[in-house]
Amino acid sequence: ALPERSESDRDKIEREFYRHLCDLLLEMVKTMHLSKKEVARRYRIKNIEYLRALEKERSVLLLCTHFANWEWNTSINNYVSSNGFAIYQKIGNPYFDRLIRKIRAKWNTEPLEQKETVKRIIKNEKQGIRGVYGMVSDQSPMMSKAQYWSEFMGIKVPIFVGAEGLARKLDLAAVFLKVTKVKRGYYEAEFIPIAEKGSSTEEHEITEQFLRLAEKQIREKPEHYLWTHRRWKHRGKAPEDAGVSIQAGS
Repeated sequence: ALPERSESDRDKIEREFYRHLCDLLLEMVKTMHLSKKEVARRYRIKNIEYLRALEKERSVLLLCTHFANWEWNTSINNYVSSNGFAIYQKIGNPYFDRLIRKIRAKWNTEPLEQKETVKRIIKNEKQGIRGVYGMVSDQSPMMSKAQYWSEFMGIKVPIFVGAEGLARKLDLAAVFLKVTKVKRGYYEAEFIPIAEKGSSTEEHEITEQFLRLAEKQIREKPEHYLWTHRRWKHRGKAPEDAGVSIQAGS
């Protein structure tokens, strides 16, 4: 994913990544004991006013990557008036599933299983309940469910289009959440607009903007990306019609 870097550079990135990964694992555990005041000191938001203005108009889909510390993103719920939801995929191991739910339920953010997301958002919208829905959107879909292929860091891979589908069908605002590691245990978050009205976007527009923002973030500090989740495991397996969505906007 970083062919322009020298071998020594990539070795250095690898070493620094594993140091960061150790920090991240400890911070995940520490989340359960962090007070609202302490997390506000360690996780600062540059432009919370933008999100506050946006949530007055419609529900918001926050799209982020496995970068820096995505678990503390749930603390954003401390600053908004809308209900906060953390969309996640259920983990097979029941112990770790309970642990992740407990971590993501911190600061009154509600964990929401991916398969229940559409139904829940529709229900909330009908009841007039605005939501800020956080989703880590750089996962690798199973080959059997790959609907759309595109280049990510110069490599053609299957791409999840579920986030775009939610924004377009339910007219949610789509916002990229960029998190930067300032130093050990301290982060800074910034909201970057993708689409303030999801229904007004073209097919794959949100997805492609998200990918470009994610790439830019990774290239700036590659050591803070979660390389171990094997984002490029399906490289070289693209079908002849790769890049064409099988189920448009789904």
